Amino acid sequence: MRLDKFLADMGQGSRKEVKQAIKKGLVEVNGQQVKSDKFQVDEQSDQVSFVGERVRYQKDFYYLLNKPAGVISATTDREKTVLDLFAAEDYRRDLFPVGRLDKDTEGLLLITNDGQLAHRLLSPKKHVEKEYYAEVRGIMTQEDRQQFLQGIELDGEILMPAQLTILAVDEQSETSTITLILHEGKFHQVKRMVQAVGKEVTYLKRIRMGGLQLPKDLPLGEYRLLTEKELAQLSAEPAEN
Repeated sequence: MRLDKFLADMGQGSRKEVKQAIKKGLVEVNGQQVKSDKFQVDEQSDQVSFVGERVRYQKDFYYLLNKPAGVISATTDREKTVLDLFAAEDYRRDLFPVGRLDKDTEGLLLITNDGQLAHRLLSPKKHVEKEYYAEVRGIMTQEDRQQFLQGIELDGEILMPAQLTILAVDEQSETSTITLILHEGKFHQVKRMVQAVGKEVTYLKRIRMGGLQLPKDLPLGEYRLLTEKELAQLSAEPAEN
């Protein structure tokens, strides 16, 4: 790999910026100063230092974000995006959110630059489970639960069965709290399903995607790297249905 590409890939600056740094003698490979941006390095075995700091090569990055309401699940937008929540030292141009959460929806969002993993998780053939916690205006019933299991009809299409769990019901305020497990990702699906049985979602949070759980100790708006165990769970090929 070219030295300038190595450094740019590792977030040390744009290709133009790292080329200039190399020419200024700010880069060493295996303890020797290198001033050619075309110098070839073995990203796995060579030791590269930038301004005296060791730069280790990592191809793919995986972050778990607790998305707050009010930000867009996109890489660029006129409004604030989930990537705007990243610190400068963690931001990379190739990061993107895996799937979408509505602007007013909170919770688990995977941010990565691994396109192959994203494709596996989002493929309709894989039916990766997504679990949501919701607060609802209206009383959710066992009849609703049965309807969700049978498959709600939206816009003339019968959706896949969804598992509704009623956590609590407040008869006085006529509200409910629920969890809902989906096996597909239609537009505004949770809100539209609840609306189809005559109720309204007032708060929505994704708490699980496949085997990846939203950590209870991860503050809203914060992110962290996936653990090796979490990455192994996500990387396991989901069974096709």
